[in-house]
Amino acid sequence: MDTLVVDHPLAAQLLTRMRDETTDRAGFRQASDELAGMLVYEAARNLETETVRVRTPLTETDGVRIARPPLVVPVLRAGLGMLGPVIRLLPGTDTGFIGVSRNEETHEPEPYMNSVPDDLDGRPVLALDPMLATGGSMLYTCELLAERNPGPITVACILAAPEGVDRLESSGLVGHRDADLEVEAAEATQRRLDDIRAVGRGDDYDARLRCDGARRSGGELRTRGRPLGIESGEAVY
Repeated sequence: MDTLVVDHPLAAQLLTRMRDETTDRAGFRQASDELAGMLVYEAARNLETETVRVRTPLTETDGVRIARPPLVVPVLRAGLGMLGPVIRLLPGTDTGFIGVSRNEETHEPEPYMNSVPDDLDGRPVLALDPMLATGGSMLYTCELLAERNPGPITVACILAAPEGVDRLESSGLVGHRDADLEVEAAEATQRRLDDIRAVGRGDDYDARLRCDGARRSGGELRTRGRPLGIESGEAVY
């Protein structure tokens, strides 16, 4: 499983603004929206394109368009906060929703909604969730998608804990049929879940993310799409 960290000063600045306790609700929403846009930009880098002929004010020329926009799947409810940038960048795409809550006793996912088509016919999928924590909800989401004939599955999140990354990597989804799995994140952290603080700010967005970070991946870690060769066991997201 490849993990891409969007290692960019602007991304780091936005993440800092989200963590700052003095950031108000409007500032947090704006920073989250802008950071999600950067993640979507990177996640769309390998989408298939096709050449189209267009007419400019002076002449005809060749242009490019996305041949098959991905199905975008926000994991409810937190994933909805990342949907806006996707719609702005890929206005013609379709959206499916998967609702998963966590049982606070067993810590296992409990699904309550699914609007993903039964047959995706090889269509690429972009799954959205701002935080990959234990990985239970995202693993459920990816397993459901993998059984519906998808193309490549890309998971976009702002922050991920090692537990979640390890769980996805050991799930057996990598190489499952044609459903290649890749993860995009703004930051990787070596700290375990017990050290991560997520402070809720109301129903309009689910959490403020706080964590000292370091990049890591159990598979291949890349910065701006280039392999870095970090060994398994260091840290992702």
